[in-house]
Amino acid sequence: MQYTSKMFNQTKHKQRTTHTWRVWAIYMVLAANLSEEQVLKQACPSCDATQLCNCSSMGLDFIPSGLTGKITVLNLAHNRIKHIRSQDLQQAVNLRALLLQSNEISSIDKDSFRSLGKLELLDLSNNSLAHLSPAWFGHLFSLQHLHLQGNFYRDLGESSPFSNLRNLSSLHLGNPRFSTIRQGNFEGIALLNKLWIEGGNLSQYEPGSLKSMKKIDHMIINLRSINVFSAIVRDLLHSVTWLEVRKIAFSIPAEMQVLRVMSSSFAKKISFKQTLLTDATVPGIVSILGDMPKLVEVEMIDCRLLGTGRWEMQIQVNQSQTVRVVTIEKLSIEKFYLFTDLQDVEGLLSLLTKVTVENTKVFLVPCSLSQRLLSLEYLDLSANLLGDQSLEHSACQGGWPSLQTLNLSQNSLSNLEMTGKSLSHLRNLSLLDISQNNFGEIPDVCEWPKTLKYLNLSSTHIPKLTTCIPPTLEVLDISANNLKEFGLQLPFLKELYLTKNQLKTLPGAAPIPNLVAMSVSRNKLNSFSREEFESFKKMELLDASDNNFICSCEFLSFIHHQAGIGQVLVGWPDKYVCDSPLAVRGARVGAVHLSLMECHRSLMVSLICALVFLVILVLVAVGYKYHAVWYLRMTWAWLQAKRKPKRAPPKDICYDAFVSYSENDSDWVENIMVRELEQACPPFRLCLHKRDFVPGKWIVDNIIDSIEKSHKTLFVLSEHFVQSEWCKYELDFSHFRLFDENNDAAILVLLEPIQSKAIPKRFCKLRKIMNTKTYLEWPPGEEQQEMFWENLKGALKS
Repeated sequence: MQYTSKMFNQTKHKQRTTHTWRVWAIYMVLAANLSEEQVLKQACPSCDATQLCNCSSMGLDFIPSGLTGKITVLNLAHNRIKHIRSQDLQQAVNLRALLLQSNEISSIDKDSFRSLGKLELLDLSNNSLAHLSPAWFGHLFSLQHLHLQGNFYRDLGESSPFSNLRNLSSLHLGNPRFSTIRQGNFEGIALLNKLWIEGGNLSQYEPGSLKSMKKIDHMIINLRSINVFSAIVRDLLHSVTWLEVRKIAFSIPAEMQVLRVMSSSFAKKISFKQTLLTDATVPGIVSILGDMPKLVEVEMIDCRLLGTGRWEMQIQVNQSQTVRVVTIEKLSIEKFYLFTDLQDVEGLLSLLTKVTVENTKVFLVPCSLSQRLLSLEYLDLSANLLGDQSLEHSACQGGWPSLQTLNLSQNSLSNLEMTGKSLSHLRNLSLLDISQNNFGEIPDVCEWPKTLKYLNLSSTHIPKLTTCIPPTLEVLDISANNLKEFGLQLPFLKELYLTKNQLKTLPGAAPIPNLVAMSVSRNKLNSFSREEFESFKKMELLDASDNNFICSCEFLSFIHHQAGIGQVLVGWPDKYVCDSPLAVRGARVGAVHLSLMECHRSLMVSLICALVFLVILVLVAVGYKYHAVWYLRMTWAWLQAKRKPKRAPPKDICYDAFVSYSENDSDWVENIMVRELEQACPPFRLCLHKRDFVPGKWIVDNIIDSIEKSHKTLFVLSEHFVQSEWCKYELDFSHFRLFDENNDAAILVLLEPIQSKAIPKRFCKLRKIMNTKTYLEWPPGEEQQEMFWENLKGALKS
């Protein structure tokens, strides 16, 4: 029995010990994790308790420790990281996006990304990587987007760095040093949504290097070598859907034969960006594009053409049966005013349905060319130089017969009547944008296409609307015209945009009975009645943001009612938080609870003004009681004194003493003291404010200058003196001089006994002088007056 008890106690003790060790181990793990999270929080505060960890532009030299499985997005861009170690990202197993662009990374341990099996985006662009290792990407099975451009590598290695990236969707690589692509570099990649190669100095391309790719939706290639470009195109004849070529020069006619391989490409869209063309090479390019069997769209953006359209060889090509869309934006033609009428290409245009020629200095479309655009449905000629006369010629009879949408914004049109008349024969035109022209005053009657439904007249400097506006419209935009009223009869109008005008009231509902949506934001509306709003029977959307609404409780009740019956107010007003299903800028919010300030603005403004006035009054009273004005004046006088030398040079001393006295004591000073001192042998030179101050000069400056130019300052103290404002100024400055210089420049003469408490408390040091130093008292008896004058003269000479 005793043995059993002993065994039981030992077992119990062992279990207790084991439990203690388990608790201790758990505690240590939690403490370690907590410590790591604290370190991470210090290095990158935005990582605290969030799945997004933004550590960009924080000057980091390394990847911060403490990364956990909670983080899905880690942004370390724009730091100074040089090396990625194996353990840096080991715990970030749920990372989906890792942004490391614009660092100084030159080396990466081969298993640094081993734990990132869920990573979908990796950006290593703009670093210092001199080579790419397949080991880096070997475990990134979920990777879809990889950015490697802007590093220092010259090639992709002997084999494919991307062979394990089966889910890769977009790949961006290349840099100014990138010069070689070898066979096998892209093995393992069959399908890509986007392939972007920055190959400005790409000079060696082994044929077949890209042939392993079966499909590339969009390929962007930036290079200079025509031969390399031709070889790449040859490998991708049946793979690329959209081919975008950048920064290449088509300037030598002989090179066009090398590009002839493009005519066999199955690409549906070709884009040229920042490319150079000449009169000598344009015919060859057009011929190649015309022969491409599946080409639908041609795009030229920010390109340059050296020439005037006088092709050195005739364009010999059959009309493409597939090209439907041509886009030209910002085409630079130095001598655009000499450009020809394009007769050579007129036969290629009849099947085009959409043409954009934007910001290219077009001032005229030849009538014969317009008449060949038989299938054209969309034409954008915005940001050009078309005027009223040139538009009339461009839109000639028989021109653009199928046109439905026309954009003439940002041109040089100035006559709305002439614009409408020039386009009136377009029987299918339904949408017209002539915004950002300069029409000014418009007539009462205009002629328009009978099918016109959408008209944009925003920013056209129209001061007042007239019946020139076509009555067939369903959508009208007349924003930014400084209109003060709207009263047009538009029975079919469904959408009306009046943003950024000067309206003070809503338009009347009777002339626009079918209105469904209206924007009156950025006007001068302050309110409108229930009857005004309810008159719009079909209104579904109203944007009234950025106005000057004066809220009232009745107005708020009206808003609640309109929301309750299903009519939606958009942006009503921006700053209000609403209680009913109101939409603010299209987003549903809850709850109109207006503050007292918003509901009774006038009353609140009045109360605030009264409160401010009361506070100012109190401050003035307190300042008067505690001599605030005196302290301000004292500060100014002190600053004036501090700017000057502590003691004037001997040559600048003009007086033996400056006399400071009250006007009430002038009889004794001027008739007794001045006569005694100035007629003595030798005579003393005294400075008196009545006699010696400079007329027209500020009195404070006179006081300061007189004290500075005097050897001594003589104060005639009396009950009148301590009550005089200007005597205070004179005493103030001398007070500073006396204590700043530690000298005996001040002489005190008591004309009559003064109680210590009569001296203002702010002159505590003056009271201390009178208690600790000798001063002269004017005696009543004549015998003692002789001794007074001797003592005063001695003090002035010292």
